[in-house]
Amino acid sequence: MARSAETSVGRIPIVGVQPSLEEGRWPARAVVGEAVPITATIFREGHDAEGATVVVTRPDGRHERLPMPLHDWGTSTYRAILTPRHEGLHRFRVEAWSDPVSTWRHAAEVKVHAGVDVQLMLDEGVAILTRALTEVRHTPARKALLEGAIASLQDGSLAPEARLAPASSPELKAALTAAPLRDWVTTSAEYPLLVQREKALVSAWYEIFPRSEGARIVKRTGEWTSGTFTTAAKRLPAIADMGFDVVYLTPIHPIGLTHRKGRNNSLKAEPSDPGSPYAIGAAEGGHDAIHPDLGTMRGFRSFVKAARSVGLEVALDVALQCSPDHPWVTEHPEWFTQRLDGTIAYAENPPKKYQDIYPLNFDNDPEGIYHAIRDMLQVWIDAGVTLFRVDNPHTKPLTFWERLLRDIAEDHPEVIFLSEAFTRPAMMHTLAKIGFHQSYTYFTWRQNAEEMGEYLEEVSGDASFYMRPNFWPTTHDILTPDMQHGGPAIYRMRAVLAATGSPSYGIYTGYEFVENVPRPGVEEQIDNEKYEFKQRDWADADRYGIRTLLTTLNRTRAAHPALRRLRGLRVHPTTNPEILCFSRHLPAEESPTGRPDTVIVVASFDPHHVQSGVVTLDLAALGLADDARLVVDDVVGGATYTWGRDFYVRLDPAVTLAHAAVVRPS
Repeated sequence: MARSAETSVGRIPIVGVQPSLEEGRWPARAVVGEAVPITATIFREGHDAEGATVVVTRPDGRHERLPMPLHDWGTSTYRAILTPRHEGLHRFRVEAWSDPVSTWRHAAEVKVHAGVDVQLMLDEGVAILTRALTEVRHTPARKALLEGAIASLQDGSLAPEARLAPASSPELKAALTAAPLRDWVTTSAEYPLLVQREKALVSAWYEIFPRSEGARIVKRTGEWTSGTFTTAAKRLPAIADMGFDVVYLTPIHPIGLTHRKGRNNSLKAEPSDPGSPYAIGAAEGGHDAIHPDLGTMRGFRSFVKAARSVGLEVALDVALQCSPDHPWVTEHPEWFTQRLDGTIAYAENPPKKYQDIYPLNFDNDPEGIYHAIRDMLQVWIDAGVTLFRVDNPHTKPLTFWERLLRDIAEDHPEVIFLSEAFTRPAMMHTLAKIGFHQSYTYFTWRQNAEEMGEYLEEVSGDASFYMRPNFWPTTHDILTPDMQHGGPAIYRMRAVLAATGSPSYGIYTGYEFVENVPRPGVEEQIDNEKYEFKQRDWADADRYGIRTLLTTLNRTRAAHPALRRLRGLRVHPTTNPEILCFSRHLPAEESPTGRPDTVIVVASFDPHHVQSGVVTLDLAALGLADDARLVVDDVVGGATYTWGRDFYVRLDPAVTLAHAAVVRPS
């Protein structure tokens, strides 16, 4: 029964359908194999029973019907789990109806037991079950159950409760759940659900500056020689061996000479300083060109091929800005902001100034800029790039991004975009809604247990249907105070939080060496790789055990589906404000293995002192009884513990600041 022009609801009201982004303005997001809870509030007048079904239209136009059982009587919430198996745009609607069989069964069970209107209730059952038999299509097994229940209701040789028993059996209830008799069917609006490949949700990124990989000082001249795609490719097996599946390259394009930055962001560059790769464009070309020191397009394609051979996909940095030497500056001066004195405005983020960078201005020729960028991205897609990390997307119009991301998704649905937008939440969330697959977050700046717990709950809550976080402990731009002062202990703990707190996370190369000395006055490393070559002794990369830890974490993520999903996180109280405990739990109905999966993380935010306390687990949230005993294996320290609802932890920075405990199946 549809809504009429005079009413806002149907005969059986359906409200609050989720997931829905502004009533279907944008599609909610999921990935193949991810369990998507679909919920709605359904109720009706009086005491008659209602029922519900979710109808899913797949991209190929075929329909799938899912029973939608009552999830919470008090809130009238009905819930179904959809696990999509195909990529593409799905649509779903909720159908609610009056349930005459359940209404009759409840009344009959009460009245027959009380000896009230016994024959009348049995006769009404015959009529209603006959309708269920004749008006609904059934399998032979369901048909036999219904015929048997009708015959029993009509069998006067049996006692009344015996005559009723087959109609109340679990088998018949299950049969009529699969194929219900429905009266007064009401249909909700249709809602879009975009299903993408799993890597849109689950990924482990490892960032490198290609020019540093294999860079060396020539003894004869004392000058640096840049690394190349060939030398950078030699690092790929080691990255893959740690379990990462994305290798992310900072910009690989020609770098301008005008206002080139020197070491540590100096305004005066020495002749041998390579400049910031974010000052894109020189005589050799712009965003679609390769820095000649790195190699050629053929060499880049070989790098992509080498990455794929060890299970890595290549992500490329997209920074939509230009050095003063970029070809666009002379070919399209209207694409930049002209100041009253005739100069072009460079980028600023006071007090920071970027004299070597001109931002694009999308106001004067948005069509020209759009097509130039779309063509540029196609160059790299054709070269084998499947992921893009987008620098500062919040400084460009949302209309541009929505159009561009939709355009690329139509031709290349496999391509994934990561938003590097550290800005107001409204902008970050809307960038996700209009098409960005993943987003950097404020994980890096949540520096105590309370803040981190609140943030983990936030990103795994309602926003999880569109905004997929990617956690980074450090980046080439960010070195927070805790990372500056916490030493190896905090680096190890933050790696654990990043790898277990989100299905996607990233590590900036050199993290293994605890590169934690800041440039005075700013939250970034001194001798920053953005402005110079960096040589590292990879033979000594496990001096702090971090390479081994990252390998263990990635192996654990691969083995445990609870760590590859965003929802299902619960923060548990502790008696010590320095200690955070959270769990990731995937119930059997949502797990690809058909078995529940649980990982419990306990972390201390104090890298200088021993901290201890008692954790109280919400065992019901883990699908367990209040007196359950859990045997857990800590993948960080290698120990096995037996925990109950309340358990004691002691975290010593000299040993470990974190447990990542896998719960053994009971």
